[in-house]
Amino acid sequence: MISARVDLCIVVPAYNEERNLPILYGELAEVLDREGISFELLLVDDGSRDRTADVIRSLAAAHDNVRALLLSRNFGHQAAVSVGLQHAFGRSVAVMDADLQDRTTSVVALFRAWESGADVAYAVRRSRAENVFKRTAYRTFYRILARVADIPVQLDSGDFCVMDAAFVAKMNALPERLRFVRGLRAWMGGKQVAVPVDRDARREGEPQYTFVKLVRLALDGIVSFSDAPLRIASLAGAIVSSFAFAGAIVVLVWKYLGLLPSGAGIASIALSVLFLGGLQLLTIGILGEYVGRIFLEVKARPIGVVHESIRPRPSLISEEDNQASELDAVSTS
Repeated sequence: MISARVDLCIVVPAYNEERNLPILYGELAEVLDREGISFELLLVDDGSRDRTADVIRSLAAAHDNVRALLLSRNFGHQAAVSVGLQHAFGRSVAVMDADLQDRTTSVVALFRAWESGADVAYAVRRSRAENVFKRTAYRTFYRILARVADIPVQLDSGDFCVMDAAFVAKMNALPERLRFVRGLRAWMGGKQVAVPVDRDARREGEPQYTFVKLVRLALDGIVSFSDAPLRIASLAGAIVSSFAFAGAIVVLVWKYLGLLPSGAGIASIALSVLFLGGLQLLTIGILGEYVGRIFLEVKARPIGVVHESIRPRPSLISEEDNQASELDAVSTS
């Protein structure tokens, strides 16, 4: 077991990645050992339905620098990353996906940028191997988020990064549970350095981020770091009310002058009701996105539940033992 802090702890969330994980470890070991960077791979199984958990156990049994957390169910990518960050132990901490789209050589570039004094070295994707639709969607999302967010947002930058251990500790201390990690990273500030990288195509398996999940992630990012949707809804309501008031005046004038056609108004009233009903539902939906997040936050449930911990670090074991002792003391008193 590794007793001292390694140079780099790499947090890798995994969902149905049984074929990619052995390749990922082999490539990381080859590149980082050659560069003289001691590392630890912290795999977080997010309730996979294939043999990912068994592959993780095999990797941990074969390599002393592999640790793992098996979550009790699928909590989602951002939750898995957040749980991993809470258990990361190293001088610096990286976040990397398991799909092999991020190159292991890019990890070295990010690490060297951190070594040069950065609190965060984050990857900026200068090229992507996805189809035109996905590239356009990503590009559009980041630019919308940058325009409406209350914080400076790094364009074309995902979760792939290397962060200082002290920075990670401060981010872990933030009280919110619905976490958009790259947004929290930007909100924290500090010295953040962009590192251009290229992103490859997925080698094995199917992409885990479906269109619906990407839309959900985009909503989480916008709602978590901006009140612009609420302001847009208020502005739309004000504009519609102004047009409705002006239209009412026009109709009254026509009525007074006898210019109002016979039978007029039925279609316009129906369209107005449908339009206003749609606008109200849209506004309620926007409010619901914010209220729903408040509802989930106030319940104060944990980000995720760890079902099994493989090779936990000693300090984590002592913390869990202390918590268990405190619970026993409360139950017996």
